Amino acid sequence: MTLATPLTGVVPPVCTPLTPDREVDVPSLRALVDHLVAAGVDGLFVLGSTSEVAYLTDRQRRLVTETVVAHVGGRLPVLAGAIDMSTPRVLDQVAAATAAGADGVVVTAPFYARTHRAEIARHFRLIADRSPVPVIAYDIPVAVHSKLPAELVLELAAEGALAGLKDSSGDLAGFREVTAGARGLPGFSVLTGSELLVDAALALGADGVVPGLGNVDPDGYVRLVRLFRAGDRDAARTEQERLCALFGIVGAGDPGRMGGGSAALGAFKAALHLRGVIDCPVTAEPQIPLSAEETERVGKLLAAAGLL
Repeated sequence: MTLATPLTGVVPPVCTPLTPDREVDVPSLRALVDHLVAAGVDGLFVLGSTSEVAYLTDRQRRLVTETVVAHVGGRLPVLAGAIDMSTPRVLDQVAAATAAGADGVVVTAPFYARTHRAEIARHFRLIADRSPVPVIAYDIPVAVHSKLPAELVLELAAEGALAGLKDSSGDLAGFREVTAGARGLPGFSVLTGSELLVDAALALGADGVVPGLGNVDPDGYVRLVRLFRAGDRDAARTEQERLCALFGIVGAGDPGRMGGGSAALGAFKAALHLRGVIDCPVTAEPQIPLSAEETERVGKLLAAAGLL
């Protein structure tokens, strides 16, 4: 399908279910897509951070995109991360994602090598010039160690090089600058990746949300956005606060024995497993899996949120 612009609403970054031997679990991936579509989400984003893109081989990335595109069958737009270290490598990922049927690609700044603002701008312009589908910038400085300046995002958007921004920077002031500037750019989408501040982001003018926790409770995020748009901000705030409490699952893992990524992704997958959506909660190597005790903590928070 053609990517609607601006892209709006709830666009979950789809987890990648794995088998015990760490191959893509295609039946569980299809079941997860069904779980998200049934909740009324507005699009799907594969091969992002929540999808464990950094841990997947190129073969696995291609399989994930092909599986989701085929299973969705044009009912919703599918964005695919084209995430790699340099422009030539990203262009290879763009080619693979579009060949697999993605409706748009999501691209970070280059990483590993130190880059200048002019080089980041050149990176996005070259990709946009050669991509057959719209390009959405992904601002995630915790992973790529470069912050996309608001003025650069708006400059590229005005040129038509970018169709949108997925902001996972945590910089609410910078996000506000982009949303304000984007009001004069019809067709440009501003999406927040901060699942704890969706109501605030919408109040600033965001078009939608890309919530990792939306894998676990997509109905809650769909409800939140609909309540906000209906003008019931008190009810939207109550729903946001319920989701904030549920987000406590990412703290179930012991920080003394695992990193934050292992804890968060392990919690999302444990929750999906406990809810009967996926068959196996394993994460990709070398991440540390949750213990039985930590998984039990996830279950208690799911029950408190009314999800078990």
